[in-house]
Amino acid sequence: MSFTTCRKFFALPAIFLLLNTILTKAQNPTDAVKLSWLSGTPVMPTGVSWGVPWPQGKVKANTAFTLTADGKIMPLQSWDLAYWPDGSIKWTAFATVGDSTNKNVSLNAAPAKGMKSMAARTLVTDDGNTIHVNTGHLQCDIAKNGEILIPAITLNGKAIAKNGKLECILQNQSDADINTSAVKQRYSSNISNVVIEQIGPIRAVVRIEGNLKLSNGSRTLLPFIVRLYFYQNVDNIRILHTMIFDGDDQKDFIKGMGLTFSVPFREQLQNRHVRFSGEGEGIWAEPVQPLNGRRPSQYINDQAQGKLIPNVETVPENIKTLYHEMASWNDYKLVQSSADGFNIQKRTNGAGSWLDVNGGKRATGLAFVGDVTGGLAMSLKNFWQSYPAALEINDARTPEAKIHVWMWSPYSDAMDMRHYDTVAHSLDITYEDVQKGFSTPHGVARTSEIMIYPYTAIPDNQQLAANAAATNNTVLLTTTPQYLHSVGALGMWSLPDRSTKGKQWIEDQLDKAIAFYQGEIDRREWYGFWNYGDVMHSYDASRHTWKYDIGGFAWDNTELSTDIWLWYSYLRTGRADIFKMAEAMTRHTSEVDLYHLGPYAGLGSRHNVNHWGDGSKEVRESQAILRRFYYYLTTDERTGDIMHQSAMNADSGLAHVDPLREILPKDKYPTHARFGPDWVGLVGNWMTEWERTGDIKWKNKILVGVNDFTKMTYGFYSTKGKDGGMGYDPKTNHIYQIAPQDIGNLHLATLMGGMEMAYELTPILNNKDWNRMYLQYCSLYGAPEEEVKAAFGVSIKLGDSAGDYARQPGYAYYVTKDPKYAKRAWDEFLPSGQGRFGSGPNKFDSKLLNGPAVLKPLYEIRNVSTNGTSQWCLNAIELLQMAGDAMPEHNIAWDK
Repeated sequence: MSFTTCRKFFALPAIFLLLNTILTKAQNPTDAVKLSWLSGTPVMPTGVSWGVPWPQGKVKANTAFTLTADGKIMPLQSWDLAYWPDGSIKWTAFATVGDSTNKNVSLNAAPAKGMKSMAARTLVTDDGNTIHVNTGHLQCDIAKNGEILIPAITLNGKAIAKNGKLECILQNQSDADINTSAVKQRYSSNISNVVIEQIGPIRAVVRIEGNLKLSNGSRTLLPFIVRLYFYQNVDNIRILHTMIFDGDDQKDFIKGMGLTFSVPFREQLQNRHVRFSGEGEGIWAEPVQPLNGRRPSQYINDQAQGKLIPNVETVPENIKTLYHEMASWNDYKLVQSSADGFNIQKRTNGAGSWLDVNGGKRATGLAFVGDVTGGLAMSLKNFWQSYPAALEINDARTPEAKIHVWMWSPYSDAMDMRHYDTVAHSLDITYEDVQKGFSTPHGVARTSEIMIYPYTAIPDNQQLAANAAATNNTVLLTTTPQYLHSVGALGMWSLPDRSTKGKQWIEDQLDKAIAFYQGEIDRREWYGFWNYGDVMHSYDASRHTWKYDIGGFAWDNTELSTDIWLWYSYLRTGRADIFKMAEAMTRHTSEVDLYHLGPYAGLGSRHNVNHWGDGSKEVRESQAILRRFYYYLTTDERTGDIMHQSAMNADSGLAHVDPLREILPKDKYPTHARFGPDWVGLVGNWMTEWERTGDIKWKNKILVGVNDFTKMTYGFYSTKGKDGGMGYDPKTNHIYQIAPQDIGNLHLATLMGGMEMAYELTPILNNKDWNRMYLQYCSLYGAPEEEVKAAFGVSIKLGDSAGDYARQPGYAYYVTKDPKYAKRAWDEFLPSGQGRFGSGPNKFDSKLLNGPAVLKPLYEIRNVSTNGTSQWCLNAIELLQMAGDAMPEHNIAWDK
């Protein structure tokens, strides 16, 4: 039976209605949407932006909203993030300013009675040469050309900082070569474009683009994007810095990379102060010239507290000697050289030695310099996690200090981005697919977040500790998991349910899995500038370590939808610790594991010892389905850029790099693709652009392929063999069955985000051909051969009946309510089935290892893999939603 003749069997118009039911049962938009602070109520006035989803048809364009805290109206700015096909709003972005008084926050999709319209005053003006931002007390000038990004920061009319710029120290060889001296060159920022991205009464965003330029002007490299975030009546500035590497990994070794400001002094040495944040809430605080000598002065306690003490010319003669003889200190640095160690040093001048001051394990990444009339604090998010990092203050004895936040410390070894080996290792042996010229970092990126806190006096230690905490813990207003679930936001996922023994067992396993990986990140120290956020792929029980050094078994690089597992886990629980884990992974995988320029732009890299080391460059790592969560929940513009670039560039990337070039011979087609992960990855990109812009051209790209598949012999299974090859034309988006008899396995289409993409696409596409073919795809995958023969007239097994794919028959049950699919889903998933590495009663229980067998006390789950963990958890979360009502009452897992 051909696909065409079996259409009637799978023609289920109710599919859209069934999937859309969850989208129309949500509360009335005039009802209050309860919001809560992700990491606790902010202790100081803080700007925050967040997203809220709506059911289809419920919120129209230009809807007025009201935000209240304990019944009192809060300032609010809103803008559209995404649209439903009917033009109604799918996601709305909001911005407000909150502090410790703003509890019990609620949002209404209606204006408050008697509420006056917000004042038309905006935060930003542009005089042609300079952009001026005025938030109330804070003024900031932003240059439109040259090397200085921020010429001036003023607070309450007082000049606090100036000449903010990026700087980089580049050298021509690795520090591993100790027999020759590296040639170092200094680069500074060079602005090419400045755009006011958002201008409003509550929130303003300015984007600066450029590159780094050699001091003599002879070379530019390392493109950057800097976003500056401002909020009404908020005295700090949030900076998001993205660096794209476009150098030669054999010749360009970054020795230091940072942001620097000049801070003018108005007071003498004894009234100048330096601060570093240390561990936890700890603050290291000293005056530039401590007056605690052999005969301590009467001023030492006031000086230690940052209070004004008399100038030298006004003190008695016996104390003037103290002022003249006590050493003053010019330079300070805090260097985080590993995830477990930082040290603080200072020196009097460039001719003197550095003095060891103190140290600790994990610094929270804040520095301050100023005098009793004011100064500047700067804080780097995930400071110790992103080592080697450093904070530095220079010229504290001169009229103007310099404060540096080093995202890569110049006091550590230079950044070495070369591949880990000079020869490739067999795919069959090491799971590595290294190909000549493909193991390149050219085009990868890294994003860092810095907070700027200006002060008009010396802040006390509690204030600085609160600044460091606010930097490191994302400030976010969030809706409840129940609300997100009620509107069907971001896919098919379940709320925690412990109502039966079986469901309680599943929830216990889900909790154990998250806890184990959180522990592994710390125990195995998966930290570092290029690594933080990612996790390892596979475990080596013989060495009691993850396979960090074995080809494709090392870093995970999104492999089997690890990002989605973490985000689904957050959506259903609302836990801040899981959010932090998912946020770090999204920042990493969307920047480091992707190419943002060059021939591979729009594609990502498969898992490897080096994040960019594998020769497989594909859409599966760059697809938008992995980033939508963070974008819609936080409104993050950088993530929006990345999703847009993937949609714009992935086709050309496929044209340049055929994903099946080592499997299929060159033929009449421009390139090749598989139904999944390639085509469904592209579809996810187009779907996201369609809903973000409302532009129908993106929907039409999807329909081109859908219509192509309807003409093929076996629908989505019309692929060549187990590798699923098909012809593809990136210019027209047409996809081709290579031969009429081709029928093949599609396992990667499920494992790499395809199912999760389909959950979101199906209700908005509302296309009977897509609905029929996708139901067919899920119904027949792993089905008995007689079912495949009844549908296609061919006796063949299409895929494995294994736990990784249990959500496919689960989906078929969700749509059709045929109990045979529910039975197959639970049989495949539960321990009686054939789940990856087994699904025993204590699947995620770990064992403590200590003593001489291991480097330090560790916990181990033998044969654990991130592939197996992420897929087990995704299937559990999704099956509970789709077939939870048909879950077996008994199973060996919980019948103990």
